[in-house]
Amino acid sequence: MSETRFSFKEMCAKFDVTPRTLRYYEYIELLSPEREGRSRFYGPREVARMTLIMRGRRFGFSLEEVRQWLLIYDAEGSEAQMRVLVEMSNSQIAKLTAQIDDLVEARDDLTRLRDDVAKSLD
Repeated sequence: MSETRFSFKEMCAKFDVTPRTLRYYEYIELLSPEREGRSRFYGPREVARMTLIMRGRRFGFSLEEVRQWLLIYDAEGSEAQMRVLVEMSNSQIAKLTAQIDDLVEARDDLTRLRDDVAKSLD
């Protein structure tokens, strides 16, 4: 059975990224597509890595953190990678919680200000 491969354009569409972004991920060696002449093809490994990159970015991890996480898989396997993910996730969850708290406070302050200004206009 042949494995599914995506062209450069198909990869951009699949992950809704710009060509510049995909080329950058290759440049910083997060992705290593197969090359045939000037064409690039992305197999299951690269699709899985891109999925992890996109998920990591969504959760607020830096590209360097994602790179380190992918390197752990390459060097030590999935169990070591999962252990590091738990540690990284705990730290990121704390950061996200602090950001949420800050946003809630800012929203509440703005709501109070709006209400005060609206009352003064009446």
